[in-house]
Amino acid sequence: MDLLARREHGRVELTRKLRQRGAPPELIDQELDRLTEEGLLSEARYLESFISYRSRSGYGPARIREELSQRGLQRGDIDQALRESGVDWASQLQDVWQRKFSGQLPVDPRSRAQQTRFLVYRGYSMEMVGRLLSGRGLDDY
Repeated sequence: MDLLARREHGRVELTRKLRQRGAPPELIDQELDRLTEEGLLSEARYLESFISYRSRSGYGPARIREELSQRGLQRGDIDQALRESGVDWASQLQDVWQRKFSGQLPVDPRSRAQQTRFLVYRGYSMEMVGRLLSGRGLDDY
């Protein structure tokens, strides 16, 4: 309960933390089932919370998808949560780029590569980054 009181957790993540703290494996599943039945443990709430937090931190959908996959969540659930998140990824990309590069379009191949690497690492698609850095609008997204 102490872990859940701090923030939302996924079932896999909570199982891992409880094992690290020495909880017996047979009790972990039993208690997690009870918490799920009582509505205290919810994968949907965890997905919503995580996506909201990471998107506010400037990360794009690809990076968030990968981080959630590493935390043991199902790909279909992740994709659905990303679609339903209501995040305007184009606006997020624009904001991240504006903060990092002061809205300066690249003037040479080296600076273009630098900006592209940074934005793709943050989890935005090459297509979106290319449209942004070429000066075309992101209105289609």
